[in-house]
Amino acid sequence: MTIRVERNGPVGWLIFDRPDAGNAIDAQMFADLEVAWSELDADDDIRVIVNTGNGRAFQSGLDVVQLARDPAALRASSRQTRDNALRLTAWHCGVTKPVVAAVNGVCAGGGLHFVADADIVIASTEGSFLDPHVSVGQVSAFEAIGLLKKSPMERIARMALLGRHERFDAEEARRLGIVSEVVAPDELRPRAQAIAEAIATRPLNELRGIKTALWNALERA
Repeated sequence: MTIRVERNGPVGWLIFDRPDAGNAIDAQMFADLEVAWSELDADDDIRVIVNTGNGRAFQSGLDVVQLARDPAALRASSRQTRDNALRLTAWHCGVTKPVVAAVNGVCAGGGLHFVADADIVIASTEGSFLDPHVSVGQVSAFEAIGLLKKSPMERIARMALLGRHERFDAEEARRLGIVSEVVAPDELRPRAQAIAEAIATRPLNELRGIKTALWNALERA
């Protein structure tokens, strides 16, 4: 499995677990993500889900090395993107429980989906954000559009247009509203657990109702 699913009281953890590949999304992770989100969303003992990564990276987007070697996987990935049928994030998979993203390291390219689609985002001081699509001849679309829900347009446009030449750290991400809190690396998971536990004191139906109302309002804005 490319995803670790853990439970700590009312908090479920969905952890990217391909540290040697920067937690990049290969064909197996495509499948594992949908299963993991569904498993945690269906578990009535879990009220909040935390999403983070093992190793030095949070999430580095598509595994272009694997996709280059696997034409079938590349076609499937391209088809999902073309048809807006991605099943990567909690939002893609229709998860109605609150999701906290805990960005532990580099978040790049398609990894930005998980930041854009989380309800609350915190980061360690080792977190950083970039969108290299244009640098490899691709177009940044859904990731950048999603981040516009959190940040002023010009800063996101710079990231999308400059590609590898534009990277910002966790503190700048906080100033831009992309993350709400920055902590030391060894405090990241305990802090995410504490936030999730505080949210989880409310009944699950209330939490689902609040999240649904907020996201529906955002989609209609």
